[in-house]
Amino acid sequence: MDPAHARPDPGTALVRPPGPRLAEGIVTHIGRRPVDTALAARQHEAYVAALRASGRRVRAVPPADDHPDAVFVEDTVVVCGDLAVLGRSGETRRRGETSGTEQAVRELGLRVERIKAPGTLDGGDVLCVGDTVYVGRGARTNEEGICQLAHLLGGRRVVPVDTRGCLHLKSAMTALPDGSLVGVPELVDTAVLPFIRVVPEPAGAHVVLLGPDHVLMSASAPRTAARFAADGLRVTSVDISEFEALEGCVTCLSVLVP
Repeated sequence: MDPAHARPDPGTALVRPPGPRLAEGIVTHIGRRPVDTALAARQHEAYVAALRASGRRVRAVPPADDHPDAVFVEDTVVVCGDLAVLGRSGETRRRGETSGTEQAVRELGLRVERIKAPGTLDGGDVLCVGDTVYVGRGARTNEEGICQLAHLLGGRRVVPVDTRGCLHLKSAMTALPDGSLVGVPELVDTAVLPFIRVVPEPAGAHVVLLGPDHVLMSASAPRTAARFAADGLRVTSVDISEFEALEGCVTCLSVLVP
């Protein structure tokens, strides 16, 4: 193939399969229901298959089986260009999850920095849209953590966004390939945001960008998926019901490394 017409390398996706204690995962804003761990394992395999089908290399982060929420690998690190910033969760029970992630990002050759006490930051609170980085300020991420991240990211514009009634910023909003925000406005401080497109289902707030016109979404947001498809986006839907029972979403289950 002519290099000038070669498809750009979509990069690597870091994932961590669900561990044996998944059903004990932390639940904060929803009622607890039983989690079918065997079904969760199959759903995770289908999620990984969707990432591979988009052309991404998939790399498994070393397990953290003592940590029920370790499958939600996004919370452990923020990757921006060639920099990986290891998080420090406001939920102390999750702080042991970062060591395997550190090993994985170092093996990929990324520069590694970390959020230090008294700062706290979960990767699920960080949404990069072009040169702007929105960071949720709530139970898992504090002002000091946001300031440290802003310093580490250098010239990028960092916008703190207060959240309410949700676990992370990306529980409430994400962005489409064109950079437009989609989500549930009641869960965030919209005063600091540009226009946010309201989605018909809460799970419609969560998209993973698989390509310039391709998004990955939860099967629990069919009306939102239909709207995006009508707008010309290619939508891949995956069933992640057992992770949604633990307040997880499609973004939580991977870290995309360019």
